[in-house]
Amino acid sequence: MAPDPHPAPNPLSASAPHPAPNPLSASAPHPAPDASEDAAAFVRDATLWAALLARQLPDLVEELAPSAGARPASAPRAPGPAERAARAALLAVERAEALRNEQHHGLAVPGHGAAPIRLHVSDALRDIGDGVTELEEALFERLGHGRPRRAPVAERLTRIAALLGRTAADPTLARHARDELRRMARRCARALGETEEMVRLPGRCPWCDSVSLRVFPERDAVLCVNPGCRCADPACDCASDPAFRHLWERAEWDVTRDGGR
Repeated sequence: MAPDPHPAPNPLSASAPHPAPNPLSASAPHPAPDASEDAAAFVRDATLWAALLARQLPDLVEELAPSAGARPASAPRAPGPAERAARAALLAVERAEALRNEQHHGLAVPGHGAAPIRLHVSDALRDIGDGVTELEEALFERLGHGRPRRAPVAERLTRIAALLGRTAADPTLARHARDELRRMARRCARALGETEEMVRLPGRCPWCDSVSLRVFPERDAVLCVNPGCRCADPACDCASDPAFRHLWERAEWDVTRDGGR
């Protein structure tokens, strides 16, 4: 029997047409994140940090040399041995610094008639002043405003706040402004706040697995003191702020401790 000159095509042969790709398969391209949304979030956060820093800055200036007649808002608690030792060490450093200033710069050492200068507050003010100046200059240059005129730090901060809305078109600039304002506001808050004694907490941090958990008894909160602690949340500040520390309030910590994170 002679072979069929026109055989039927094999549906399984290589010449068969391939099915259309599934648009939901893993090979389908994913939409890129909207950079405008990120920039808007940076601007919103930067505005909040700028407002916080503007409110705190006058208090920090007042703390530099507090009035001798100023009364504390509440009765101070009795410091523990570690805190007394830390205060004594700080006082020794301040006295040595004052003596060097007198010897090398002709500056008088504060006596009984003058309020003592708090060096940690002075350092914070200098850092914040430099940071505000540099941030304003960067904003002016990037936005095409030239060079800003000289002004007190508070006035520069007001001008920065007025420019933040224009950084929405530049996500890199908006993020830089957010990071710097956040860093300076936190530095100001640390200089203003009193240190609460921490107590070591048994167990390991759920994120970094180090024995670095501390509890604030008065605040009823738990803190990880490991500077290298990083979590899996991309929105957490630990990814962009080296000074950030993970902190859980009591209710949140109870859930985290039980495995809910």
